[in-house]
Amino acid sequence: MVRIVLVRGDITAEAVDAVVNAANSSLLGGGGVDGAIHREGGPEILAACRDLRRSHYGKGLPTGHAVATTAGRLPARHVIHTVGPVWSASEDRSGLLVSCYRESLRVADELGARTVAFPAVSTGVYGWPLDDGARIAVGTVRAAETEVEEVRFVLFDATAYAAFEAAASGDGG
Repeated sequence: MVRIVLVRGDITAEAVDAVVNAANSSLLGGGGVDGAIHREGGPEILAACRDLRRSHYGKGLPTGHAVATTAGRLPARHVIHTVGPVWSASEDRSGLLVSCYRESLRVADELGARTVAFPAVSTGVYGWPLDDGARIAVGTVRAAETEVEEVRFVLFDATAYAAFEAAASGDGG
């Protein structure tokens, strides 16, 4: 069973086997976690993402999928890029959010990663309600069949930390 650890801090500082990037489909950097990972990781990550775009993902990485690159200058060994869904009040996209976590863990297993740091995928500019995003994240990781031993949810602020703490303790709905 995966050990879940909550950390309030900066995901780019986590010394883990793999850091998950809440990427956009272009894989070429952006804002939030994506921008921070590209900035701190250096040009090696962008170069690897450009190679992926030229080879397998010419139209971009589809929502709910995951792919790995080097971690560049980050203390992690790998970056697993996943594209979360934009939240919609009129369409249930929770299956795509579940897929982000499952696919990231699948890629982590392929890499032999035992420790993985996740951000709160889709809960920033993509607008996913934090409590629901935390519930989906924690539930999906707990249910996953994976060789990963530890998942760290690295949360930027006290509000996100509280939402994940509630989800992890079973009070998250």
